[in-house]
Amino acid sequence: MDVSREIRRAVDTGKVTFGNQQAEKSVLKGVAKLIIISGNAQSQLKERIKQVCMVSKVPVYEFKGSGLQLGSVCGKPFVVSVLSIEEQGKSKVLDAAKE
Repeated sequence: MDVSREIRRAVDTGKVTFGNQQAEKSVLKGVAKLIIISGNAQSQLKERIKQVCMVSKVPVYEFKGSGLQLGSVCGKPFVVSVLSIEEQGKSKVLDAAKE
């Protein structure tokens, strides 16, 4: 399964928020189903997000590429370090992240 394709499908058909603050808020509110972090995100940011997700039992997927590549996958013209999947829409990104 192509994770990049599933992330794009989730962005297009589901509900996704971008940014570490928005991701943290969605985890704390209990609406996040998956958090995706870019491979080159700052280590402090990764640790903070992973800690919040661990407490809330929200899975975290580390995207293999950079933030610029993740932004490109999402169809955004900017760097995306963290994104939160709140509704997966027609994608199977939650299944892809478990692999």
